[in-house]
Amino acid sequence: MLKIRLSSVLFAVLASFSLAAAAAETSKAESAKPTAVQVEQVAVVNLNTADAATLQRELAGIGATKAQAIVVYREEHGDFASVDELLEVKGIGEATLEKNRGKLSVN
Repeated sequence: MLKIRLSSVLFAVLASFSLAAAAAETSKAESAKPTAVQVEQVAVVNLNTADAATLQRELAGIGATKAQAIVVYREEHGDFASVDELLEVKGIGEATLEKNRGKLSVN
């Protein structure tokens, strides 16, 4: 009788361990599954071709007035030779340029 009880207890303990191991394995497999990552696409804005509406929409810190100033500067001085030339536009400072540097091109 004692052997039967010990066998039952031992079976219950081993069954518990195997269930715990299976649950741990399942959670590892679920956490290892690749998940969809949403990547924000950054629109590249060409300073030499973009209109004021595009500049305003795509660039951080650029409102209607600054966007129009960029277009006017381009019309008066010709195409931008470099992104850094944007600093010549009244109202555009280093901070604004640095916020948008990755989105700007002159090609």
